[in-house]
Amino acid sequence: MDQTWPLIAVLDDEPNFCKALARLLKTHGFEVLTFTRGEEFLKACTSRVPNCLLLDLHMPGLNGFEVLERIAARHVPALVITGHDQPGNAERVRVLGGLNYFLKPVNEHQLVAAIHDAISYSETNLSAANASEPRPGQSTQTKTNT
Repeated sequence: MDQTWPLIAVLDDEPNFCKALARLLKTHGFEVLTFTRGEEFLKACTSRVPNCLLLDLHMPGLNGFEVLERIAARHVPALVITGHDQPGNAERVRVLGGLNYFLKPVNEHQLVAAIHDAISYSETNLSAANASEPRPGQSTQTKTNT
């Protein structure tokens, strides 16, 4: 019996963080793919687009902001998880289409709830795009973990 689980992509240059987050998300019924470089993630997106992206900002090569810019047209809902908060980052993430901005360590329950919200937002967004309706605003979907 085949069962399709929502696919979550984790993009962070810290392999141990990717591994720990993947384990956590699998316990919540998600399928998880991990990536440590933005280029690697973007290449994988050509064959399979995730239902949600969990994204670090500060990485070698393409940083999180650059990844957000490149995935905007694909309507991949992105949640940023960073350990290096800087003034203006959360606003820049929102401008680039990121739905949420979390600081490490992230609260498990808040993160899982945000992933479910992002998947619902994405499904609504795709339905609206397919029906040629305008894209709904993001303000009601944005959460900040401070």
